[in-house]
Amino acid sequence: MKIPVGISGRHAHLSQEHLEILFGKGHELTPMKELSQPGQYASEEKIDVVSPAGKVIEGVRILGPVRKNTQIELSFSDARRAKFDAPVRSSGDIKGSGAAKLVGPKGTVEISEGVIVADRHIHFSLEEAKEFGVKDGDVVSIKVGGVKPGILGNVLCRVSDKFRLDCHLDTDDGSAFLLNTGDTVELVK
Repeated sequence: MKIPVGISGRHAHLSQEHLEILFGKGHELTPMKELSQPGQYASEEKIDVVSPAGKVIEGVRILGPVRKNTQIELSFSDARRAKFDAPVRSSGDIKGSGAAKLVGPKGTVEISEGVIVADRHIHFSLEEAKEFGVKDGDVVSIKVGGVKPGILGNVLCRVSDKFRLDCHLDTDDGSAFLLNTGDTVELVK
């Protein structure tokens, strides 16, 4: 069975508090484009992210809706180039992760943790997880076909009734295997 792929570029998830510091009191994100997961969207708003070494990544898009904790997701290439200490983590697992300064049009925020390289993962609905024989937290591999075929390991399975089938890879993995959003991969256990 085929699994659709979504290639994810650098992006930010902000808490409401940080959103208001960066964009002004009472600011709400402006949805621009729906993402593959229900209720998730890319917003019009962007911020600059500054590493502790002073290197700047400009124009990092904010994804909505707002979250409890602010988190910046970079590719390993981004993190290395801008000198961020960004461990590979699951979304939301930010304890002890990298620090950054966030710059918006109305203010700045210093975060002591929250910069990560997102792990490879597949979103499954409850029904899709049964079809594929996986449980939340399982770690699998995926097979990539095409011109540069191969196997990607350490792919986390995330299962929820709020999810829709989609394999999320960052731009580094996408480039290495010549994958684009909308391409498909196969599950290998």
